[in-house]
Amino acid sequence: MDYKNSGVDIEAGYKSVELMKKYVKETVRPEVLGGIGGFSGAFSLNKIKDMEDPVLLSGTDGCGTKVKLAFLMDKHDTIGIDAVAMCVNDVACAGGEPLFFLDYIACGKNYPKKIAEIVKGVAEGCKQSDCALIGGETAEHPGLMPEDEYDLAGFSVGVADRKDLITGENIHDGDVLIGLASTGVHSNGFSLVRNVFEMTKESLDTPYDELGGKKLGDVLIEPTRIYVHALKAIKAAGVKVHGVSHITGGGFYENVPRMLPEGVRAVIVKDSYPMLPIFPLIEKKGDVDEHVMYNTFNMGIGMVIAAGKSDTDAIIKAAESTGDKAYVIGRIESGEKGVTLC
Repeated sequence: MDYKNSGVDIEAGYKSVELMKKYVKETVRPEVLGGIGGFSGAFSLNKIKDMEDPVLLSGTDGCGTKVKLAFLMDKHDTIGIDAVAMCVNDVACAGGEPLFFLDYIACGKNYPKKIAEIVKGVAEGCKQSDCALIGGETAEHPGLMPEDEYDLAGFSVGVADRKDLITGENIHDGDVLIGLASTGVHSNGFSLVRNVFEMTKESLDTPYDELGGKKLGDVLIEPTRIYVHALKAIKAAGVKVHGVSHITGGGFYENVPRMLPEGVRAVIVKDSYPMLPIFPLIEKKGDVDEHVMYNTFNMGIGMVIAAGKSDTDAIIKAAESTGDKAYVIGRIESGEKGVTLC
């Protein structure tokens, strides 16, 4: 009896590392010290010593049950983008610059090519956010997970000068709300999605007129939009953002209030932006109540920014310079902390 016969293939682990090295190298920043394969990732903080009062920010998350979609479609090269996006978007919400990322992959069996494909997506997410992939772990769990399944999670560390932190404390009556468009369902609400649609290869390969003829699976697996560059561009434009909310699990009703101080309320106009067709399709096909939709999904808006009304044009122009679509979707009013959709 040996470890391999017990279900853990150490040689497959070595092969996975070799296959993923080329993707990891593409994410290297000047601050990265050493190479892949060490016991820890090293990152120099020399660059941030010129900040007046540097603050470290961190975010950790996974892809939820969206990984089930990757299994069914046998497509593993974008799910890593979702894992990175969920973390770096949270860091960016606070005004931070993501510095580095580490991933954790738990699998029933280590198939080196599949693991390398997953890490390829992680590396792509890191490149999209100028974030270095400095380490990670692939753990085989025979007997605990089916051989062809895995779970993916990770965390990011970023930095901001304390004076540049976005805390929401300056949000006030009269502020405008600007939404940055999402690319689709992103990485939240898939437990509901999987109950609305039959999750089979045949179903996922079905084109829908409502989706412009696109296959259901292709629309659902579209990776989460990373907003790091958009928020950097807005900062570079000299705009003082008052608050930012990443619309993830809990939709508008849970996430928008997270940026609000007491005494103000967000009013969001539902028809103020073009909604992606996947959401009306989910609502209709699943007979899902509208409140549940807005309490579960991003509904086509992945980030909500609160700022002074006079900064509206500058914010939209900066966001669009990075390829993002931005819309005025509402306003801030005095009242009980919360959200009103109208």
